[in-house]
Amino acid sequence: MNANELARIAARTRAEALTMIHNASTGHTGGAMSATDILTVLYYDVMNVDPKRPDDPKRDRFFMSKGHSCEPYYAILADRGFFPRSELATFSQAGSRIIGHPNNKVPGVEVCTGALGHGLPVAVGAALGAKRTGQKYKTYVVMGDGEQAEGSVWEAAMAGANYKLDNLFAVVDQNGLQISGPTKNVMALDDLAAKWRAFGWDVCEADGNDMQALLDYFHAEHKQGKPHCLIAHTVKGKGLPFAEGKPEWHHKVPNDEQLQEAYRALGVEEVDFND
Repeated sequence: MNANELARIAARTRAEALTMIHNASTGHTGGAMSATDILTVLYYDVMNVDPKRPDDPKRDRFFMSKGHSCEPYYAILADRGFFPRSELATFSQAGSRIIGHPNNKVPGVEVCTGALGHGLPVAVGAALGAKRTGQKYKTYVVMGDGEQAEGSVWEAAMAGANYKLDNLFAVVDQNGLQISGPTKNVMALDDLAAKWRAFGWDVCEADGNDMQALLDYFHAEHKQGKPHCLIAHTVKGKGLPFAEGKPEWHHKVPNDEQLQEAYRALGVEEVDFND
């Protein structure tokens, strides 16, 4: 799939994710928008997954470690056919399995995530399992930049390099903001790429909101014998004129007027989960 096609899918996914947040009166708008392009490229172009066989042992594994940004993840899983699209209307409602962090009762979700720092350790285990059993699947994990303050991330990073897990791809959604403000003021990351290289990973940096840059990265030849880390430079609230780069939109709900403004900015008609 080419970059323009993927961009159209990402615009629709952003609109659906924001509609879920609006309807539920809860959700993590900023980080959901920054991660949407990464998720779109993975699920529509890169990963080997089959909605008809969500437990296929040959499937690629995906872990949404920054689980609070689950809204586009759910929207994409529904669009791919893992569960009915109409179920998105139940997001964060009583009795729904479509809750505020990835829930493994949902087809296509490998494990419950969202306690930050947990996704990469589980991904390391999945990748190591593939190596030890001779399976060819790849493992992908998306983390936040604020999440890099968790010690378990770096324990897992050491393990990934130690076991030479070149079937493992970690993506850091580096939007520069977290709930407490700019990441550099909360827990400075300095040269994050240098840190990952020092832990023995094959590291690249790219614009994480540029579809062609993401396609180029995932379709490039990658070094053998090392796990791979993409530092994806993104914009928190990407695509929403009223939210881009604003820390208060980490967890904030759009009003009716802002939802309509978002539809116009994204070039998407009003979302109806029952159509």
